[in-house]
This record gives sequence, structure tokens and C-alpha cells, in this order.
Amino acid sequence: MAYNRRDFIKSIVAVGGLSMINFPVLAENLVQKQTSVSTHKAKLKLSWYPYDLKLKHAFNISGYSRKTTPSVLTTLEYDGLIGYGEAALPPYLGESQPSVMAFLEKVDLSGFSDPLQMEEILQYVDSIAENNTAAKAAVDIALHDLTGRMIGKPWYQLWGLNVDKIPDTTFTIGMDTDEVVRQKVKEVEGLFNILKVKLGGKEDKKMVEIIRSVTSLPIAVDANQGWKDKHQALEMINWLKERGIVMIEQPMPKNNFDAIAWLTEQSPLPIFADESIQRLRDVEKTKGVFSGINIKLMKCTGMREAWKMRNLAQSLGMKVMIGCMTETSCAISAAAQLAPGMDFADLDGALLIQNDAFEGAKLINGKITPGILSGIGIKPIIKLQ
Repeated sequence: MAYNRRDFIKSIVAVGGLSMINFPVLAENLVQKQTSVSTHKAKLKLSWYPYDLKLKHAFNISGYSRKTTPSVLTTLEYDGLIGYGEAALPPYLGESQPSVMAFLEKVDLSGFSDPLQMEEILQYVDSIAENNTAAKAAVDIALHDLTGRMIGKPWYQLWGLNVDKIPDTTFTIGMDTDEVVRQKVKEVEGLFNILKVKLGGKEDKKMVEIIRSVTSLPIAVDANQGWKDKHQALEMINWLKERGIVMIEQPMPKNNFDAIAWLTEQSPLPIFADESIQRLRDVEKTKGVFSGINIKLMKCTGMREAWKMRNLAQSLGMKVMIGCMTETSCAISAAAQLAPGMDFADLDGALLIQNDAFEGAKLINGKITPGILSGIGIKPIIKLQ
């Protein structure tokens, strides 16, 4: 079936971006693309490569600690162009390198003649099996990168977003010894405008005081469901506000909506959902329970659904945050395309690893900023094999 410019614009409408598209540029590029399609019988080729991310510091949060994060990197080839994707796999997601590769084995793109059939392709990928959100994100990101390269524009421009409106990214300080915590803070002094601290343990106040002993920067708090009593949680939030904390993420267990709604109503700080939200279908459930939502590509199947979640949450009057796992600059750069205009960003994932596989979005004046390269704005710095 021929797939023309009008079809592609319809697919952009489906993800909420019609009013933001730069039509003259898009039309010119797609006319050139259609000419290419009419004279070539190119096929989409999906490949994948397991890759272990090595952390600079052990990552300690309420519940567990780790020094590596497994990932699977993907490539999607078409007519001489390559798009890159990634599935980052922290343990709590419930996915692994074997499960991701088993899912990708099932992806058959032979029925699609053109990458610009984005909505159809990604609906098909989502229908293959339940869950597997990181595996699906690996395809979604690669497809966005490929189509952006075909069009010749980065996705933030296609969505009509202004990079001058990117929020400062937080830099995460994990639970650790007093000395290591101070070391982590000093390592990033002058690079970031806001920090993020993982709480939810028995020594939360001590952790905050240690950080406050070496910096006066604003701090975002992620309790990782660690607080169990709503009254104690409110007492803690009031204490934190007095010490320059500016937001709270997932203070209580993810399914305890009644207690979280009460806490949000009483709290002097905005309360964001993380574990309580995963996909688009969850957004409306969080209205009236949380102040905002943290959107992560690995949880929501990638850029397509993240864009829909952002638009829906903002239409409901909620705040929005773009977050990440421990990831290479591939997934981080994909997330950075969505960051302009959001309320908070937590995109430090690639800065936490020793062995990044890509060059992409850069830390500039405390913000993870996408460049001008097309697609998701990356290039590989290792040979994928």
C-alpha cells in the first residue's frame, strides 16, 4: 500500500502534534522521500545487541543496590539509513536481556513498506504481547530516530518544541555512606542547578542534612514508595520544604491511592507519580491523586506514547516530568526530545555510566539539551555487535 505525506501527517495527528508541525519543511522532505520510495523496494531490518552499562557509583535506593544495568541496543535499517534504539532494564521493570531479545525475535516488519507508517507499525509492535514495555521502546526509539533522519529534522522540531524551555535536569544522589554522598555532590558542583535524592529509608533526614552540608542547591526527592504512613509522610514533607526541597516523587506504595490523594491535598510541595503510572491508560487515574506524573520511555513503550501522555496530563491541568532509567545517550537523547516545556526533567542516566555507547544530548548549563542532528540526535561511538 502506498504511504504518502497525508498519511504521515495523520499519524502525527494521532500523537497530538498536528498544530506543531513545520509543514513547509516537512512537505519538502516527504516529497523527496516519496520519490525514493517509488523507485526502491527497501525493507525494514531490525537488529539488536545486548549491552551492559557500568555505573560510576553503586546505585542505592530504598530496597536494593546495583553496580550495572543490562540493556539491549537496537538498530532499524531502511534504504541506507539507520535508526538507533535502546531497552534499559533495571531489575524492577521485570524485563531482562533474554526476554527483550525473545520479544524482538517476534517483531516482523515485512508487512510494512515504509517507516513513515509509524502509528501502524507501533500499534502492531504493541499488540505482539502484553507488557514488554522496554522492548517495545527499543523499537519505538529506533523508528523515531530513523524517520527523523529521513525527514532531516530532530523530533523536538517536528513537535514544534522550543529548546529554550527545557527544564534543568536533576542529578541523582543515591543512598550511600556519608563520605560517598559528599563526594557525589562535590563531583557535580557547578554542573547542575538541582539535585535529586533517593529517600524512603530509616535515615532520610540524615541523608538530606549531609547533602545540605555541602550544597544549597534545590533538591527533588524520590521516596521510591518508601513511606508507609501518610501522617508521617506529611510531617517529613513539611520538614523537607524547610530545607529547600521543591518536589516529592512517589512518596508511598503505588497502589495506595487514597492515602496519596490525602497527602497531595495536604502537601506544601507537588507530589509526582512514578511507580503509580506506566502507560497512557493510567494518566486519568492519577488526576486528583497526584500533582503530576513522571513519564519514562522504558515504562510507556517509547516516544509515541510518552508524547500522548504529556499532552493528556497537561490537558488535565497536571504537571509533567520526563524521567529515565540508567541509560545510554540513545534513550536519554530520545527523552530529551520531549523535555521542552515540561515542569521537571530527570535525565542524568547517561551521566551515571562509564561506558556510554553514543554521543547525543549534552549537559549545557544544567540542562540535558538535544542538538541539531536529525532523528533523536545521536551517533554511535562504539561498534554495535
